[in-house]
This record gives sequence, C-alpha cells and structure tokens, in this order.
Amino acid sequence: MRTLYAPVFLFGFISAALWLVASHASPLWLLLLLAAAVGLSFTCERLFPYKAAWNQPQGEGSRDLCHALVNECLNIGSVATIPLLAGWLPMTGLWPAQWPLALQLLLAIAVADLGITLVHYASHRSPLLWRLHAVHHSVTRLYGFNGLMKHPLHQLLEALAGTLPLLLVGLPWDVALLLAFSVSIQLLLQHSNVDMRIGWLRHVFAWAPVHRLHHLKYGSAGDVNFALFFPLWDRLLGTALYLPGYALADDDMGIGDRPDYPQAYLAQLREPWAEGDAHPPAVLPAALRTALGERS
Repeated sequence: MRTLYAPVFLFGFISAALWLVASHASPLWLLLLLAAAVGLSFTCERLFPYKAAWNQPQGEGSRDLCHALVNECLNIGSVATIPLLAGWLPMTGLWPAQWPLALQLLLAIAVADLGITLVHYASHRSPLLWRLHAVHHSVTRLYGFNGLMKHPLHQLLEALAGTLPLLLVGLPWDVALLLAFSVSIQLLLQHSNVDMRIGWLRHVFAWAPVHRLHHLKYGSAGDVNFALFFPLWDRLLGTALYLPGYALADDDMGIGDRPDYPQAYLAQLREPWAEGDAHPPAVLPAALRTALGERS
C-alpha cells in the first residue's frame, strides 16, 4: 500500500478527471472529485502516517481551511476568466489542440511546472518574495492541506508564471481546468503525511519524500527541491537533494529564525508588511549536519 499509494493517487484521480472532462461533465464533478481526493488523503494519513506526531492538530484547522478555500477560489476564478481572456489575447494557433487530451494536459503541466518552479526558486532569494512565501513555510507539521497554505498574492504570482505562457499560445479552457485540478492533486501528494515509499520514482515526481526536505527549518538547508511536479528542474538548477540516511525529526519543519511567526489567518496575510522580531537561526542537528556533509 505504501509503495502504490502515490502513483495510484496521482494517476487515478487525474485519469478520472480526464474522463469527466472528455465526457463533457459539469465542472462541479471535478470539485466533488477533488473533495474525494482530500478525504482519501486525510484517511490514509491516519492509517499509515509518516510521522504520528504530525497527525496531532495544533489549533490550525480553521486557518488552514481559510487558506484552502481562498486559494482554491482563486484557482477557480482564474480558470473561469480564460474564455474572457481569449478575446483579448492574440490568436497564435500554436497550441496543439489536435493532440489527445491527456497529452495536452501533460504539456500544460510541464510548462506550468517550470514557471511555478522558477517563481518558487526566486522566492527563496528575493527578500520581498520571501516575505510572501514565508507563510507557506511557517507550518511546523506537514499534512495534505499545507500545499494550499499560501499568501494569496504569492499564489497569484505562481499562477501567473505558470499559466501566462500557456494562455499566450492558446491554452483551451478544458485543459486549463484539468491543469488546475492536477496541481491540487500534486500539492496533496507533495505535503502529505502518508508514509509513501516511492523508490526510483523520486527521480521523476516531486512527491512528499522529496519535498519534505524543502521544509527544513535550518536556514538555507531547505533551499532545495523547489519543483512542483518534476525534479528535473531542480537538477538543472542544481538544487536537487536526497538524504536517504537522515530520518526527519518531528520538529524539523518551519522557519527556524521565526518561531514566533503568526498562526492566525488574517495575521499571516498582514505579516509580509510587518516588522518581525529577529531570532537566532535554528541550530542544525548533528545528524543532519553529517548527512549534508556526506552528500556534499
């Protein structure tokens, strides 16, 4: 079950979404399918967790729900505007609309993934972008909903970088709908607390065993594994990291020099423009220092 979980989850739900769109079903069915994916993710986190401690709520339930609802509404709103934008954008005719729907989706995912990854990478190097992105890194336990815990402005920046090139070449509305759904499914897998065993697939997909290292709270140690879907981009950026010999501790996640980061939803929306207190950086654990030293 641990070995099959990630590929079955990704390809199962995306295949179902492809079938619904190809059948001209109402987009509401995709929302129900996404709700089923969230429910399955939460259930499997309880049945076979990576960290039992990460299943213990820390009073963030209402905050995470607000993040999820706001950011999913932004996604839906973005997709809904595509038919309106079509009249304003130049008709290049470059999009391969004659391809099978599954191949069109794969192309859209690859292009969007590159744009999102580059904004993510820049967000760890630009102080201004980091202030927006820090909301996402303030979590101290990883579970499925963390993927949607983003400042709305940062969410819009990533969405713009991922979809604008596609819109300029004529991305169809149905493919955009599938792309938004696929991103939500991938975010569930990336931040999941399921003890998934992905083996060699870590070279192909940026699922939780790859992405957890990105959330390390120890300064620049987490400036790795930026990709949303494909670790290929991290190899090209020189930011790919895999530490098979290091077992993450329960308290390895978060922002080490901001243990006081606000936890309430509205406070997190205001925080990028607030002056936070400076704290010493979190001390790198000896085991992690050894693992990073062996890796280098």
